[in-house]
Amino acid sequence: MAEATPPRGKMRFRRNAVSFPGNLHLVLVLRPSSFLQRTFTDIGFRFSQEDFMLKLPVVMLSSVSDLLTYIDDKQLTPELGGTLQYSNSEWIIFRNAIENFALTVKEMAQMLQSFGTELAETELPDDIPSIEEILALRAERYRMLKNDITAVTKEGRILLTSLEVPSIEDVVSSRLERRPQINGDWQTVNKLLTQVHDMEIAFDGFWEKHQLKMEQYLQLWKFEQDFQELVSEVEHLLNQQAELADVTGNLGQVKQKIKKLENLDENSQDLLAKARFVILHGHRLASNHHYALDLICQRCNELRYLSDILVNEIKAKRIQLSRIFKMHKLLQQARQCCDEGECLLANQEVEKFQSKEDAQKALQDIENFLEMALPFINYDPDTLQYEFDVILSPELKVQMQTVQLKLENIRSIFENQQAGFRNLTDKRVKPIQFVVPASDSLIRSGVPFLSQKHVGVGYSFFQACKLFSKGKKSWRQNQSNLKIEVVHDCREQRNSGQSSSLDNDNSLDILQNHVLNELIQTERVYVHELFTVLLGYRAEMDNPEMFDLMPPLLRNKKDVLFGNMAEIYEFHNDIFLSSLENCVDAPERVGPCFLERKDDFQMYAKYCQNKPRSEAIWKKYSECAFFQECQRKLKHRLGLDSYLLKPVQRITKYQLLLKELLKYSNGCQGIEQLKEALDTMLDLLKSVNDSMHQIAINGYIGNLNELGKMVMQGAFSVWTGHKKGATKMKDFARFKPMQRHLFLYEKAIVFCKRRVESGEGSDRYPSYSFKHCLKMDEVGITEYVKGDNRKFEIWYAGKEEVYIVQAPNVDVKMTWLKEIRSILLKQQELMTVKKRKQHNQLTQQVSFLLSRLMQGNTDPLWVPRRLNQNTAALWWTSGRPSHWFRPKRTQFGPRCHHRQKFLKTLRSGQATISILLMMTMKKKKGP
Repeated sequence: MAEATPPRGKMRFRRNAVSFPGNLHLVLVLRPSSFLQRTFTDIGFRFSQEDFMLKLPVVMLSSVSDLLTYIDDKQLTPELGGTLQYSNSEWIIFRNAIENFALTVKEMAQMLQSFGTELAETELPDDIPSIEEILALRAERYRMLKNDITAVTKEGRILLTSLEVPSIEDVVSSRLERRPQINGDWQTVNKLLTQVHDMEIAFDGFWEKHQLKMEQYLQLWKFEQDFQELVSEVEHLLNQQAELADVTGNLGQVKQKIKKLENLDENSQDLLAKARFVILHGHRLASNHHYALDLICQRCNELRYLSDILVNEIKAKRIQLSRIFKMHKLLQQARQCCDEGECLLANQEVEKFQSKEDAQKALQDIENFLEMALPFINYDPDTLQYEFDVILSPELKVQMQTVQLKLENIRSIFENQQAGFRNLTDKRVKPIQFVVPASDSLIRSGVPFLSQKHVGVGYSFFQACKLFSKGKKSWRQNQSNLKIEVVHDCREQRNSGQSSSLDNDNSLDILQNHVLNELIQTERVYVHELFTVLLGYRAEMDNPEMFDLMPPLLRNKKDVLFGNMAEIYEFHNDIFLSSLENCVDAPERVGPCFLERKDDFQMYAKYCQNKPRSEAIWKKYSECAFFQECQRKLKHRLGLDSYLLKPVQRITKYQLLLKELLKYSNGCQGIEQLKEALDTMLDLLKSVNDSMHQIAINGYIGNLNELGKMVMQGAFSVWTGHKKGATKMKDFARFKPMQRHLFLYEKAIVFCKRRVESGEGSDRYPSYSFKHCLKMDEVGITEYVKGDNRKFEIWYAGKEEVYIVQAPNVDVKMTWLKEIRSILLKQQELMTVKKRKQHNQLTQQVSFLLSRLMQGNTDPLWVPRRLNQNTAALWWTSGRPSHWFRPKRTQFGPRCHHRQKFLKTLRSGQATISILLMMTMKKKKGP
């Protein structure tokens, strides 16, 4: 305590009371030792007692020894009679050290918090090198901060060591008796060190999680990059494989396709090995509890699915090409049989058959040839298709028919020769001269194709070729024993045989007629099948004798189970089938036949939309005795569900048949209408498909039909955000795109989520949950987004909402952008037309009003009560419009404020308003 006079002591007491960290309970005042000072102090305290009290008790002490009554001597310095060894300079040093350490700890906490905020708020790049660079920089920052924390901890421990409380043995020593006061400072420093330790533990935990997330983010990017590369390569191989789908061509072309397929298979093996490695890597990431577990598993499943598709497609293509190759090989052998038969005929000279022995030898050669060639003659293309399990192209069928007809004619000639040689062996007559017909006559002769008298040999074409390959060698050996003297004649005959093929026009006519016949025949079968189902199933549901076999709940489900099949049957049976049959001799009528009835085909959309409900009923009641009994009566091998699928298959088959018919109608009459018919059926299929998707949308409030016609629909990956926003570390879920199914209408874009449902038929009939809808009048697009050429941007309401959309491929993206641009341009044109129409309407109204004013028949104060941009005409009653009124002058004053306001409204759109205003003001100033 310092010495002071009462006034100075009063000020010092007040200052200490404010700045003292604890609460004051008692004030001890030590009187001066001299008489004058003590007297002066007593007088001063007596007059200033209230000021000194400070609302606390004040005790006046006469001597230093009185302090020991209130304060322990260990808490007093020697000059006050105590034993406390206190050094003010040492206290200041320790105090400054403690305060500096506390400030350092506070700054360290702020640095750690700032670093954590920076990690959470910094936007992450979209390329792997930049991500690796950021990860390295952040790791370096972490090490620097870790070193700073270590330095602060070391500093605090040194300070804590300096302030440590001595042990009991040291307390006995008198030289350490001044240290117990440091106990409070030691606790302060220890508490700060504890805070630093806690911050270090929290910081290490945060960094471990952040580093794990960043490493997983980098792993996900690398995995996604590998996945996209593999998907592109697999799709490229699938496209190459699809190019080999054409089964037309000759034997050499088929060989070339097989060779290409083998090269494709070799490339696919390397690609499949990469795919297996990427899938294994994805499983390893998933087992390490990656945050994007669902996405990784989905990518692995997609890659496995694409790999299986590639393997199966190549395998199926190899089987198909090998069968086609065998079939071409057999056709080639059949052609060789024809050529050698012609050579045999050409080499049978008249001079050789003057004796009975020569005739018998020639007869034996003919019989050997007929025995070898007979199986080739009696084959059926349908049987061949069944044995080889391939779809024969029209060109291949024509080739088979041509070869078969040629063999049939050769056999007919050989049979005639055979009869002649038998007569020659029975009796000697004049030599018979045989004429070998040209190849054209062989093909165009009147021998019926697959005549009944040559059917029943029991050999298929495949078996015949086997016999030919075995008997060909022995027959050629017999031929080698003959003396062929007219070799040049044989060559001439073979050259003439090459001209026996049909010309291109005749071939196209044959192919065209074949497709047309297939269209008509399948239509008849289709109508008959519909009739059978309606009569054998639907009508039986109303038969009282069958009620016992039918569940009660099924009786009222007839319309749902069969849909509008009866309507479809009536259309095809009464109208469409007869129209197609009228096109038998006129293929050019097929196009108009479809175009004239394109509206009737819309009934298939209704049938397809009802198909999910129909299948649900069939799945529930398919095992009931009613359906089994009906199937038994009809002697159907397949159940009702197969026949309920016929309309869906038929509407799909039409466009395939029209494509084939168009393929063989080049330069023919009516080809433009045929193209239009094909486009109509393709549009119908798209419309039906879109309607099936639209009825699967759930959760939309309102009527989807009000959004206009559905233009396109498809699945996309979607990221959402704001144009000026940034990707946050705390928004890790946004790294994973949302899988959305987009529906593009004329007036809006609808975002839906495809619901994954289990059970049979869930893939055939998907279900969508509505998410949100963007009106097209507020939509804008950005065609190119950095990072992926499959992405584009859809922004809404002035870029307040931004959706980055990734298409499956670039073609899908460009198609969608084209349609969206078309819709936006149409909207702009409609707005322009609407404004022009409104402008014209307003012009007519003003002109009408001006004419009335010019005639003087109407007071200029007659103004319309309602005049809007949609008013198309003014309706008058008794010479005045019924919706006009005459305002009072007292209401608007002498300046006719209402009239001027009306004229001001019209002035914005009409140049003639100034004239109207001048005339009105002139009338106003008149008498």
